[in-house]
Amino acid sequence: MDSRGLSTVVEKLLGLGIVVLYIGLLTTTLYGGVVPEYQSAVGSELGERTLVQSAARIEAAVPPRARTVTASVQVDLPATIDGAAYTIRTDGDSLVLDHPDPSIDGRVQPVLPSRVDSLDGAWESGEQTTVRVTGGRGNVTVTLEGDS
Repeated sequence: MDSRGLSTVVEKLLGLGIVVLYIGLLTTTLYGGVVPEYQSAVGSELGERTLVQSAARIEAAVPPRARTVTASVQVDLPATIDGAAYTIRTDGDSLVLDHPDPSIDGRVQPVLPSRVDSLDGAWESGEQTTVRVTGGRGNVTVTLEGDS
């Protein structure tokens, strides 16, 4: 009996099996470890950058000394960070980013003039966000406002 015709079929099946095994291992390795770790690092970096840019916009919204202050500045924020909604809120004189992933949470303290009496309010992701500055010489109030 001549079985030389089977050797090509077996060779092709073994080659196909090796390729499928290689792709399976590569996919498992990437999606099991490398890709989620990378996404988490990118989300953390985006959260930090969003918080710092928010603080910078708040600092820039407070005008130089004036008798009466009424100013509004729009702030552009990403709709989501790492695919999830988040909140930027005030806590005393600090800004706090609250995210479902604790590794993305953050806190920063904007550098505001001593005449700023209070920093209040919160922003939800996906809203139009505004910094409203009101008051007089001695006490200025900075408020974070969001419009759905």
